[in-house]
Amino acid sequence: MSDPAPASATGRRAGKPALRAWSTTASTGSRSSRTALGLRSTLALTGGDVGGLGRDGRRSAALFRELGYRWGELQTVSPLAALAEIKGAYEEAEQRQLEGLRMARELGLEAEVSARLSGLGRLALLARDWDRARDLHERARRIAAEQGYTYGEIHSGMGLALGARRSGDLDAAEAHLLRLRDGFAAVSSRAGDHLLCAELGFVAELRGEAGPAAAHHLRGLDIARVLAEPRALALSLEGLAGAAALTADRPAAVCAARLLGAAAAARRRVGAPLPPAERGDVDRVTPPARAVLGAPAFTEAFDLGDRGGREGAEDAVREVRALLSLPAPPPTTRAAP
Repeated sequence: MSDPAPASATGRRAGKPALRAWSTTASTGSRSSRTALGLRSTLALTGGDVGGLGRDGRRSAALFRELGYRWGELQTVSPLAALAEIKGAYEEAEQRQLEGLRMARELGLEAEVSARLSGLGRLALLARDWDRARDLHERARRIAAEQGYTYGEIHSGMGLALGARRSGDLDAAEAHLLRLRDGFAAVSSRAGDHLLCAELGFVAELRGEAGPAAAHHLRGLDIARVLAEPRALALSLEGLAGAAALTADRPAAVCAARLLGAAAAARRRVGAPLPPAERGDVDRVTPPARAVLGAPAFTEAFDLGDRGGREGAEDAVREVRALLSLPAPPPTTRAAP
């Protein structure tokens, strides 16, 4: 799950107290209520509330469109396009991003142009059109830098990292990720930090480095706990499963299968199972674990993780730490999602 689009920065800063206030305002029918609905949909995206995201985002967009208030309608593009991605409705996501790009250009909002180009770049990644994705993200980053739009630089830079990693250029992916980590640490969001850890973990896993991969994903898991966002938790569990599967021994393969089951359950509980275009990492991690265990034993362990809830995930995370000889978390940190 990528960091929410730059247009959601206001929502990320606002937090739960503001959400409660906007929930009251949203029922009044005023112009502020339309804005509140849009902001609430953005917070729903960062909090993993897929149902609230669709309900509030669509209602806000319809109200702004009815008024002809294009700036307001533009603010709903990012969360609604993200919702379409989550559901695997990529044509709808592209249509929303293109319409948003047209509105941004008509309104002369270059930062929003950057955001929409990054959104289109993300869709090109999902279509495995690496050249188009790189071009769109480079254009987005250039505009963001010209405008002094820091979140736009971060979002487009992460898009470049994702594209490099998925197309097999691990050195370029790592370079993009380290540039983001070192250059934007003071302004990065928790969601961005989580994705950074996940991507560094996947780079290490693809290089066959089980220990470093697990360490990155465990740091990401700590952040995911704070975010309390089920899809972020699932991504960290999937990454940790990949690190465990690298060892090619039976206890680690059992842990990998359980972690994959727990991740699938977390995604399913919020109505956001991985669509086919997003299954690349899970589909890469699964066969090695299944090969070690055999199909019946893999399915049994996967189902155990699927049914095990928080306690089952805790056990699997602790076992991976032990198997890879990684230090336990401090006593004040919970050991699992």
